[in-house]
Amino acid sequence: MSEVLACRDLHKTYREGADAVHVLRGVHLGVAQGEIVAVVGASGSGKSTLLHLLGGLDEPTSGEVDVLGRPMHALSDAERGEVRNRSLGFVYQFHHLLMEFSALENVAMPLLIRRVSPDEAREAAAAMLKEVGLAGRVSHTPGELSGGERQRAALARALVTKPACVLADEPTGNLDRRTAQNVFELMLELNRAHGTSLVIVTHEPSLAARAHRVMRLQDGVLTTAN
Repeated sequence: MSEVLACRDLHKTYREGADAVHVLRGVHLGVAQGEIVAVVGASGSGKSTLLHLLGGLDEPTSGEVDVLGRPMHALSDAERGEVRNRSLGFVYQFHHLLMEFSALENVAMPLLIRRVSPDEAREAAAAMLKEVGLAGRVSHTPGELSGGERQRAALARALVTKPACVLADEPTGNLDRRTAQNVFELMLELNRAHGTSLVIVTHEPSLAARAHRVMRLQDGVLTTAN
């Protein structure tokens, strides 16, 4: 099965005055099409940093990241932006929806950025909102949605472009346990329905256990946890 996302010998070092802080030390990871990978580890272990590097939102100190076989380091900023828009989706602990726009407008936005026609973008956004159980909430702003509904809208926004892989950083961390379970079940259903790969950073062992593979990040090194 082909890899949709991969990194090789990934290092990330920050400077704090005269000191070097080594966050990632030679991380290797390959994510197959349709695979769900959970990344666990203590707070501050570099999990979010890894996700940002995989998504091309930050640059490694050394090492390589490939998305669908395209080396991110060899692309221009504009080309990396296009790869993110077409091939990757992002879900965060906090939904990051734009509060002044409706759920439909928020979900349609990645398609509008791609210069899809407004009618087509709205149609696709409405279909994805229906798929995540928000058909009756398309005109509501985030302030009019519950926490679980906002996270489902964020998931719809991540999936509306039909990405090869969704990178999710504590996607249920801001929700109560029951709502978190419901949102995670929805992610699993969408993975099965669309074959979208998922890389999920989570502190929840019960959620990580549902992944196909669990990786642990400790002292900057990524190892198999199951």
